[in-house]
Amino acid sequence: MNVTIIGSGNMGRGIGTRAVAGGHSVTFVDRNPEAAQNAVTAIKESAKNGAKISTAPLGDAQLGDVVVLAVAYGTNIELAKQLGNKLAGKVVVDIANPLNQTFDGLATAPDSSSAEDLAKAIANGAKVVKAFNTTLAATLQSGQVAGQPLDVFIAGDDADAKAKVAQIVTDGGMRPVDSGPLKRARQIEAMQFLHIALQSELGTNWGSALKILS
Repeated sequence: MNVTIIGSGNMGRGIGTRAVAGGHSVTFVDRNPEAAQNAVTAIKESAKNGAKISTAPLGDAQLGDVVVLAVAYGTNIELAKQLGNKLAGKVVVDIANPLNQTFDGLATAPDSSSAEDLAKAIANGAKVVKAFNTTLAATLQSGQVAGQPLDVFIAGDDADAKAKVAQIVTDGGMRPVDSGPLKRARQIEAMQFLHIALQSELGTNWGSALKILS
């Protein structure tokens, strides 16, 4: 698949690393062209099976099959409005954790989530999927923690859209966990809020992971 990652910060690079390691081509889109090019350089050694890596400006980008909004809550909604009908028919992945300004709770309403707020703002026909918000950027470099593949919790209302995201996850050496409809993003985001809040207590330097074992 062709994957467009909007945002070339640590999370964008981490997701891009796993995508190209699985043989998927990645285009980085960023308001800062230099940042996008640096992301290409950072992940190029991870590319397998002919995966291509490129950059494109936001206004002229030819969006791929899957569009990852690797940006913060609020910016994701602004981007959806800016891109408008360019997102129609695309699988749009929301990775945002909607922390409030004091980082002691979530900014979203109790009956909503970042992903659901995005879905309300996005073009008709776009298929929003929640994924990657529980995988910390550092862990995505290798796709595992303590020898265990990362679990990527996925929520969405379109089965085909979730399947595409799950394929990228699997090909990148991780384990997709289908968590149900898009409204399950509320619990996934709350789960990651706790994970973030525990980082000081855990002392893992942002290298921990949430995983279900059986």
